[in-house]
Amino acid sequence: MNGTSSAQLFLFLSKNKLLTKLAKKYGLRFGASRFVAGETIEQAVEVIKQLNKKGLAVTVDYLGEFVDNEQEANDMANHCIEAIEAIHREKLHSQLSLKMTSMGLDISEELVMRNMRRVLDAAKRHDVFVTIDMEDYSRCQKTLDIFKRLKTEYDNVGTVLQAYLYRTVSDIEDLKDYHPNLRLVKGAYKESQEVAFPDKKDVDKNFKKIIKMHLLNGNYTAVATHDDAIIEYTKKLVKEYNIPNSQFEFQMLYGIRPERQEQLAREGYTMRVYVPYGTDWYGYFMRRLAERPANVAFVLKGIFS
Repeated sequence: MNGTSSAQLFLFLSKNKLLTKLAKKYGLRFGASRFVAGETIEQAVEVIKQLNKKGLAVTVDYLGEFVDNEQEANDMANHCIEAIEAIHREKLHSQLSLKMTSMGLDISEELVMRNMRRVLDAAKRHDVFVTIDMEDYSRCQKTLDIFKRLKTEYDNVGTVLQAYLYRTVSDIEDLKDYHPNLRLVKGAYKESQEVAFPDKKDVDKNFKKIIKMHLLNGNYTAVATHDDAIIEYTKKLVKEYNIPNSQFEFQMLYGIRPERQEQLAREGYTMRVYVPYGTDWYGYFMRRLAERPANVAFVLKGIFS
């Protein structure tokens, strides 16, 4: 099986509801604990403490997908608030990330706004920054519309833009007057060629373009990548334009390239690790396997040993 077809298989499996249920039931087996920091906030706190000791900042995410009723969305918001309180109580160098679908985006605007305000009020109280993760293209506009509304009420909220979408350059332009703190990523969902660049080289080119645009707009930029070429491009860019280290950071996923993460921290850059936890880890885990064949090899080795 080649890289493209195996990636598509894992993306397909990531959306399987039966497998998601089984994964919840059987826990973090089959190598998922490499990428997921446990099922409870207590387990996640221990992982975050270890990362903080190594000079790494964190953004923590309570995993949840396929939220289709109000009670579940409210419970997800409660988990986010619990994480915020743990960050404050344990004095962790951590922010929070969340998906708006887990707050009720697909159910009703009233529900998602109510839960987002509950989470952001708690975060404001404890001085914790919250990033709204970007999901698939069909939810992009809705997410940005809600982000704009929340940004007029709260300072402690940012969101994510994806380099593989054609629309992202105009989104950067559209958002610049909000002075947003944005995480810029390549994008990990399977999208059609009508809305997203099909070739990696075009995605990389667009990624560099939006990093430069957002930084030169004077706004805080989180460059979320494991790609050395993008990291080196960012380092050169900030040097060339005298952009201070306080205006940007690098971000990587927990369990991927930990040595590189520590190296960037030692070099004096803010290096933030995205740390997911929770019982609903299956979809996230499958998308990580889809991204890099090396991840699959690691997991298979774990299973057979």
